[in-house]
Amino acid sequence: MLDSELSISVAGIGKRYRIGAAQERSDTLRDLIVTQASHLRQAFQPGQRNARASRDHIWALKDISFEVKKGQALGIIGRNGAGKSTLLKILSRVTDPTEGYGQLRGRVGSLLEVGTGFHPELTGRENIYLNGAILGMHKKEIEARFDEIVAFSEVEQFIDTPVKRYSSGMYLRLAFAVAAHLEPEILVVDEVLAVGDADFQRKCLGKMGDVAQQGRTVLFVSHNMSAIQRLTQESIVLEKGKVLLRAPSDEAVDFYLNRGLSKVGERYWEPDEVPASAAPFRPLAIRLLDKNGQVSDSLRSVDPITIEIEYELSEDITGLRVGYYLNTSRGESVFTSFDTDAHELYEEYRSRPKGVYVSRCTIPGYTLNEGRFSLGINASSYRIRRYFQDDQALSFSVDASGAPGTQWPEPRPGAVRPALGWVIEERI
Repeated sequence: MLDSELSISVAGIGKRYRIGAAQERSDTLRDLIVTQASHLRQAFQPGQRNARASRDHIWALKDISFEVKKGQALGIIGRNGAGKSTLLKILSRVTDPTEGYGQLRGRVGSLLEVGTGFHPELTGRENIYLNGAILGMHKKEIEARFDEIVAFSEVEQFIDTPVKRYSSGMYLRLAFAVAAHLEPEILVVDEVLAVGDADFQRKCLGKMGDVAQQGRTVLFVSHNMSAIQRLTQESIVLEKGKVLLRAPSDEAVDFYLNRGLSKVGERYWEPDEVPASAAPFRPLAIRLLDKNGQVSDSLRSVDPITIEIEYELSEDITGLRVGYYLNTSRGESVFTSFDTDAHELYEEYRSRPKGVYVSRCTIPGYTLNEGRFSLGINASSYRIRRYFQDDQALSFSVDASGAPGTQWPEPRPGAVRPALGWVIEERI
């Protein structure tokens, strides 16, 4: 029996999927005979059958246990493939666990992916009533909230149009409005909010904050660490289907970012990726280091970011400069920097003997805004020769947690987010 103080209790949940199960088919009589013979052989060779079963299955979740109190907002963070969405689908009863169990107290409103819970042939109006009925609400309860749902979604003009004709943005607006306004005791929201435009994201985050303040339970999956910190008191860090940490959200976010649980920010060039025309220059690697010197592609705006370019010279080179172009995810230039921009380094390294080198620089903390960035590298002798260039050498993400202005739940435009010294004076 679920404790009266708890909203969710999860004990030993695991989810196993079979790899490639949908691809097993017999298109001809010969294929069918071969398949059946293989199954018959495995029936008499249990050891082989068990070995194959272990290869053909993967555990998306394994031994997940936690509890959530009523009125608590819990964040779930982790890299892609960590099992976050699978866990929410189990809690939302979209799929069953392979082992373990979960208990939930109250109605559950879920927003897992665009269109979840909507019937494409029904209109927006009909889907609102359908979702309310699924939640166990009476018609009068739904009618009392209908206008508020439509106003929030901003799809009033199309409310009597079948939702199969909606754009993904319209679908999302209505789906979130329904999930948040039909007053479920538990609101489950996945990263689907990333599909919406910036204004709608702000609107949704504000609404989720209201839901949490009203004493209802919120489970929130997001790659936006600022949103996790604003909306949740505690967070769970998932990695490879297991819980690594449950802690206050600030601590969990620090653990996630500083441990580099995102994709490693490092790139190596194989010999066949480098054209012969680049000789005697050969790029070896480029890597991103966080404030602790660890390789990572998820970095913090408030911390210094170090970029290393490792390369080999098979002959002496005169006038070489090695550097990078920093661009936004949209290809907009942020800045360019070379290792001999400083006059003293330019004089010291006019000529570089053959050997292996590392050119390293650090972007100071409080420089970049949140978002996704890319690095392109360039090795050249000014106005003489370009040895090597790769415009998409590496990409990385910057999280703005703790950066100037994050006390306001709004995205700040621009690629940079400097901490500037302001003075406020009162004129008498």
